[in-house]
Amino acid sequence: MYIGRFAPSPTGPMHFGSLVTAVASYLDAKHHEGLWKVRMEDLDQPRVVKDSDKAIIDTLHQHGFQWDDEIIYQSHRIDIYENYISNLNQNENTYYCECSRKEIADSAITGIDGMIYPGTCRDKKLGSLHHALRIKVEDVCIAFKDKIQGAIEQNILRDFGDFILKRSDGIYAYQLAVVIDDALQNINTILRGADLIDSTSRQIYLQEKLFLPPVNYSHIPVATFNQKKLSKENQSTPIEHSNIKDNLIACLKFLGQDFKVIEKENTLKNFWDTAIQLWDLSLVPKIRTIEI
Repeated sequence: MYIGRFAPSPTGPMHFGSLVTAVASYLDAKHHEGLWKVRMEDLDQPRVVKDSDKAIIDTLHQHGFQWDDEIIYQSHRIDIYENYISNLNQNENTYYCECSRKEIADSAITGIDGMIYPGTCRDKKLGSLHHALRIKVEDVCIAFKDKIQGAIEQNILRDFGDFILKRSDGIYAYQLAVVIDDALQNINTILRGADLIDSTSRQIYLQEKLFLPPVNYSHIPVATFNQKKLSKENQSTPIEHSNIKDNLIACLKFLGQDFKVIEKENTLKNFWDTAIQLWDLSLVPKIRTIEI
């Protein structure tokens, strides 16, 4: 069975870009008669905005989304992440790092997704206190077939270097938590924004190291304004609840769907029923960004 998910960070209310991701992941799951789960990725507590999780849930509810199972919060799952890290530590797949961002910037080169860590602390045998935990990556290529963006291949060592699993402030890294949660929630299909496509190879690498099941990936274009991704950090306009149908139609247009039949539906239930039936992943633009 298809099991998908929507995993927002509660750092503010939903904006158009996050609604597009919710719509796409929901339609793809329900078109395949699958499950659609919601997870709050709230590990980075300093960035979490109070009650924004409730605002996100309310927006989903107002727009007619029906999720399966209870909503889980990453902040409630710290012990789980620590257990997986312990397994990696026992196999000597990790090491602690004392390098500051400035030190890394001074000694590293820019890669696909930020600076490529040069392995400065690999052999230092540092303790855990106030140090970040990194995984020792191998010189291997990870290839996967994205259902929208096509074939992707990246070399973990050359393109990213040893990446962080746990920050020096004790916060578990997104790359670690997401693969563990997806596995434990039985997620087998992920549809999300293309801004995360360069995280995928690292996540596949971690899946292999943690003996977790593989996942199918699709990455939709990211909505941008003035060449910047719509985000809460950029103060993107929150979704209003006064024009639910217009919001959803705008998402379908963005996703390249045939919305003319769907927009004639006069109830939210009928809208979703028709949209689910007519959903076509192959119509989603095969590009990484769309300016709105």
